[in-house]
Amino acid sequence: MKNKSTVFKNASKSRLSLWIHFILAFMFLSLILRLGLLFWQYSEVSWNPFSIVRTLLTGAFYDLGVCMFITIPSLLYVLVWPNRFVGSVADKILTYFFFSLTVFILMFTFFAEVTFWEEFHARFNFIAVDYLIYTHEVVSNIQQSYPLPLLIGIVAAATVGEIWLFVKWGVFKNTFTHKITFPVSSTVFAGAIAVATVFIAFVRNNDAEWSDNRYNNEISKAGIYSFFAEFRNNRMDYADFYTTIDKKKAFDMVRAAVKEEGETFISDGTSVKRKVTGNPDAAKPNVVFILMESMSGSFMKEFGNEKNITPAMDALAQESVFFSNLYATGTRTVRGMEAVTLCIPPTPGQSIVKRPDNHGLYTINTVFKEKGYQSSFFYGGDGYFDNMNSYYGGNGFTIYDRGHGSILADDIKVTRNHIEDNEVTFENAWGICDEDIYKKMLSVADEKYKKGEPFFNFVMTTSNHRPYTYPSGRIDIPSGSGRDGAVKYADYALGKMIKEAKAKPWFKNTVFVIVADHCASSAGKDEIDVANYHIPAYIYNAQGVAPQKVQSLCSQIDLVPTLFGLLNWDYTSGFFGQNVLKDSFKQRALLGTYRKLTLMKGNDVMILGDQKKQNFYSYNKTDNSLKAKKIDNAFLEEAISWYQTADYLFANKLLKE
Repeated sequence: MKNKSTVFKNASKSRLSLWIHFILAFMFLSLILRLGLLFWQYSEVSWNPFSIVRTLLTGAFYDLGVCMFITIPSLLYVLVWPNRFVGSVADKILTYFFFSLTVFILMFTFFAEVTFWEEFHARFNFIAVDYLIYTHEVVSNIQQSYPLPLLIGIVAAATVGEIWLFVKWGVFKNTFTHKITFPVSSTVFAGAIAVATVFIAFVRNNDAEWSDNRYNNEISKAGIYSFFAEFRNNRMDYADFYTTIDKKKAFDMVRAAVKEEGETFISDGTSVKRKVTGNPDAAKPNVVFILMESMSGSFMKEFGNEKNITPAMDALAQESVFFSNLYATGTRTVRGMEAVTLCIPPTPGQSIVKRPDNHGLYTINTVFKEKGYQSSFFYGGDGYFDNMNSYYGGNGFTIYDRGHGSILADDIKVTRNHIEDNEVTFENAWGICDEDIYKKMLSVADEKYKKGEPFFNFVMTTSNHRPYTYPSGRIDIPSGSGRDGAVKYADYALGKMIKEAKAKPWFKNTVFVIVADHCASSAGKDEIDVANYHIPAYIYNAQGVAPQKVQSLCSQIDLVPTLFGLLNWDYTSGFFGQNVLKDSFKQRALLGTYRKLTLMKGNDVMILGDQKKQNFYSYNKTDNSLKAKKIDNAFLEEAISWYQTADYLFANKLLKE
């Protein structure tokens, strides 16, 4: 009986030579990438020998699965290609072309993984899937952020290099000079199909998450496999993936949690709708809502940053109702939008902003509309991105963006106003600079004021985003030099807008609400990095309201209900968010990723995971660490109640107006 080395040696010099060497090369390059990521996160990963070995072996396992999926077409080709045509011109053309194309794509993917890791500290995930849809913005962002011609040149050179090595090693010669028997080719093909079937049927991407250290888990994954796993699974039904409790009990618990002093529920059972008592004749000031891109709390001097990159925001913190202990619900812009407009905990999978059937929902605009406001949404790019125009347009907003034409949202004709070229002084991949979008908003506010119409203007900024470019001469950090410059420019533009607004006749009767959509980064070694959800939030220029710093632990979903409370409005609330300034407010924060759902109260953090798992931690704010502790069943049920009920309401169309 031949030993294994002899069998391999013979196989490597057969018609299967190219297939075998391709797998070896792919596994080797994947190992190099994995080692590179380990050393990249040197101070964050677990270097316990067992952890390193398991990280590498788990990664090799997923890489093998990727190899089988990639090479099945080539094995099928070997199986059906007649032996008499082996080595023919047609055989060589087809083999060289598809091999070169495959290697080029894979080399580009390896480089793309590096850039993705730089931004998100993760292997490809649902963000990469989302970005695949919006090719214009993403390709433009890559072109403006990286030397793309050089990158493509390196990828092409690496592809040529691998082909040259394979030629030198005689791989192609063996492939074109040896015939193959049907039993051999069919056996190998069947084996590859069997491995691929095992991965499809039994292996999940999150099976790689074996460690308490998030970085080891991410590095254990294979980027390509992770991408397609998320492509298939980025919609998640709560009841299928997460621990549930009795529906009535869940609603009883969440109703007790959201009800504040003076509120009465409108209906029994599966609803959080309640009557908030206020003054029916209360003033109706204009409201300007600013959702700032990627503005982490850690950028501010108010929270200890010594770089002085947020002077306007730090000054504003002394003049506003400033929320110093408020947390974002998620890690994407659409999560921030969902949180501040629907005032709902994040449900698993995609944000509601991106889901079908998200028109006519009970949003904050429902309240503004009932009060007689004209509501507008301003975005400096094309609002097609992330489904923003459909969501805002389908929920009663007039659209101002860089797109064209109108939107038909179900049976609702939505007005879409194009921001013209002559209104733009600077633009990058993501849209016009913050100064320009603020200028557009101010001009629309002027028009509404002249017509005597109270306005609600919602602005989404874009400048604090890679490629970090902005108009020159505004700040002392060169455009395109990095995150600090983008933060300082975003702060400068906000301060300039406030200064210009103060000169407007409508300023005295206008309240400004300012909050980040999410932090600049959510990555950390723990499954939820709590500090990377901490964001600044302000309610500024509310008449008769003294500046104060609110230290209560709260969430993005509480910001607008608190505004309505400050205005003493009488309204119906369909929100999970509450008025933070009431004595009856129960402190807590709700945060998560598209898979991890978290309730934080004090230093206690409960994280619900798919596969019906949950972990309970004590949070140490000093070193931003989570320490595992024994599950508290009452706390667990409370966490479940928030997310189970929110998911149920949307799934059953109970969030409609």
